Amino acid sequence: MPFANRTIAVIVMTAAVSVNAALAQSTVRLETVADGLSYPWSVAFLPDGGYLVTERDGVLKRLDSEGRQHVVKDTPEVFAQGQGGLLDIVLSPDFETDSTVYLTFSQGSPEGAGTSLYKAGLADTRNPGTALVGGETIFAGNNKAYGGRHFGSRLAFAPDGNLFMTLGDRGDGPRAQDPSDHAGSVLRLTPDGEPAPGNPFLDVEGVQPEIWSTGHRNPQAAAINPATGELWTVEHGARGGDEINIPKAGRNYGWPVISYGRHYSGGKIGEGTEKEGMEQPIHYWDPSIAPSGMAFVTSDRYPDWQGDLLVGALRGQHLARLELDGDRVVSEEKLLTDLGERIRDVRQGPDGYLYVLTDSDNGRLIRLVP
Repeated sequence: MPFANRTIAVIVMTAAVSVNAALAQSTVRLETVADGLSYPWSVAFLPDGGYLVTERDGVLKRLDSEGRQHVVKDTPEVFAQGQGGLLDIVLSPDFETDSTVYLTFSQGSPEGAGTSLYKAGLADTRNPGTALVGGETIFAGNNKAYGGRHFGSRLAFAPDGNLFMTLGDRGDGPRAQDPSDHAGSVLRLTPDGEPAPGNPFLDVEGVQPEIWSTGHRNPQAAAINPATGELWTVEHGARGGDEINIPKAGRNYGWPVISYGRHYSGGKIGEGTEKEGMEQPIHYWDPSIAPSGMAFVTSDRYPDWQGDLLVGALRGQHLARLELDGDRVVSEEKLLTDLGERIRDVRQGPDGYLYVLTDSDNGRLIRLVP
């Protein structure tokens, strides 16, 4: 494992935000927990010190605390094409008593593939070679289309026990402005996959009742801000225009009517960067970094980073550290630039350490040690 116990310097960038003071250079030691993962997408932490890791081709792996890998059987059949496959995984907030896991995946059908949510029990949590039991698809988005673009999809349990789920626009931007379409939206669901009580469109004719917010392009990051209990998301722009949003109930975040990006041809997107009735991001990147995965730092293992937001960068091949002042980004630092890897996911583990997944056919689960 060539990156085990490797110490690297973190390179400081000049952010496209106001910076009141120069950032100090940081160092972390990279410990490879496991390698040989095939395009890993998400990681969840088991109470016994092990890990569950999704691989985009449809394999779910259980890793023990030493990084030894075992395939978990009886996962859902996935549409593994392009950006589609087995995507996010989170544990139930009551996992230690109910052993329940939630998975998002691209699900094929004669009408094309869409983003779905799968709920199952993890059999015999003491046995590394385990299986999913009682699994069922509890929600299937109608964001179906042919091809492998823009499925989303991340999950985040809110403090009230309901579940946020992000869906991409399937490469067809105008669908994100159609409230009868799940494409390009953030959903709020009960743990059984039903529309959550209090959703803004529960009784509105012609609007999908699961929808929390609309006008999103391809959100591949979602996390609850521990300071406020609010959902934050990060989504891919086109050529520029990657965004951080704090989705509010019933709000429209503009895609593709407004954007800070441009078409890949260089042409203008929509009507510009602002329009009445459409929300502004709290931060955006231009040029794009292709963001995926995010985590708020609360651990006292990283005292200089407490309260910061970390965002993985695929195209940018780094980990972005954003210093926050409330809901405002005040500075930005590029981490892990020497690693030269696409960062697919970033999480803070129950042990207080930060972990990243690298996106390749020899992907790694890496622990960041200060």
